[in-house]
Amino acid sequence: MTKFLTTNVGRLRALGFVEGLSFIVLVVVGMPMKYFMSDPSIVKSFGPIHGFLFIAFVFECLRIGFIKDWSFWEITIKLLIASVLPFGTFYVDHTILKKMQG
Repeated sequence: MTKFLTTNVGRLRALGFVEGLSFIVLVVVGMPMKYFMSDPSIVKSFGPIHGFLFIAFVFECLRIGFIKDWSFWEITIKLLIASVLPFGTFYVDHTILKKMQG
């Protein structure tokens, strides 16, 4: 667990996991409750949290991409696109970031 908090890529992986989890909660639980049960409470509570995590993930991708001198089009854009897809952050964590952290 400490390997995720001691490196830039590790912190990005942890942030991606939490951001992806908040997105899944919104899409799988919050949206059906809002539109089928007329209960927007989960969307109201998790929406701002997910928004903050999404923005933090985007900024962290850009910041670490600049620090690590990543190819903007090959790596950074893949991470940013993945952040808007359900399960996308989990996919790039497994295929890209895990290999970078070693």
